[in-house]
Amino acid sequence: MSVQPLVSAGLHYAPAVILDQLGIVVVRTWLRDTWGAWSRDRQRIVIASGLSAVQERCVLAHELEHVYADDADCNSPVERIRQERRADLEAARKLIAISDLAEVAQWAADTYTAAAELRVTERLLEVRLNDLRGEGWPWRHQDGSRIAG
Repeated sequence: MSVQPLVSAGLHYAPAVILDQLGIVVVRTWLRDTWGAWSRDRQRIVIASGLSAVQERCVLAHELEHVYADDADCNSPVERIRQERRADLEAARKLIAISDLAEVAQWAADTYTAAAELRVTERLLEVRLNDLRGEGWPWRHQDGSRIAG
């Protein structure tokens, strides 16, 4: 999909609405080892049933990035990791606006509280903080990222 609708970022970012506008079907079902998957061939996203609203928002944002990139199933582990990291990073950038992050950083004592206020998972908050590393966010250890790569 080459055309992306104009959307707001941060707390107002609504990936479910965008997917609906794009005509991408979202199917909720039991999944054993993942929270979501994009099927380019079927033009649908499958997500795990039973996710919290925050988890579902984050999964849909991540899978929407696969839609935008027109990612296909990949047999190469290296390429698959690149696709997943890119989808995480782009989703985190859209879900967590710097203005929202700066506001929450003024009072939140930890990443758990900040993530809850930003309506994202702690993992995607960490992805965003790693993206902005060196910027002095209050919950970051200044010795660098704990994620390899």
